[in-house]
Amino acid sequence: MDQRRVDPRGALVRPYAVTRGRTEPRQDIALEAVLTASLTQVAESRFAGHDKHRIATVCEGRAQSLAEIAAYTRMPLGVARVLVADMVAESLLTLHTAAPAEGFEERMELLGRVLSGLRRL
Repeated sequence: MDQRRVDPRGALVRPYAVTRGRTEPRQDIALEAVLTASLTQVAESRFAGHDKHRIATVCEGRAQSLAEIAAYTRMPLGVARVLVADMVAESLLTLHTAAPAEGFEERMELLGRVLSGLRRL
């Protein structure tokens, strides 16, 4: 059996290293915005890095909100926002806006539903 020393921190990577120091996304994407990835986009994401490929895989065949992507990949929301915005700009994800056009009350109701869904995860 291999008796190498195991780093107790695991595979810890600081969020700023994942986003290359950026804290703001290229474009503002709402938490409830729905994202998808086609088979082609998933295949292309393999060349964009491990984290982007993981995000594309989560969105393959099933529409996911930005909040769900962060939860499923166990990434901080800020990191997921930056990476997802990059992926939309690079055509590695397709953005479908889920925001209602009616107004503020409907948007707040939708945000409430997203929040309760996150709490159930």
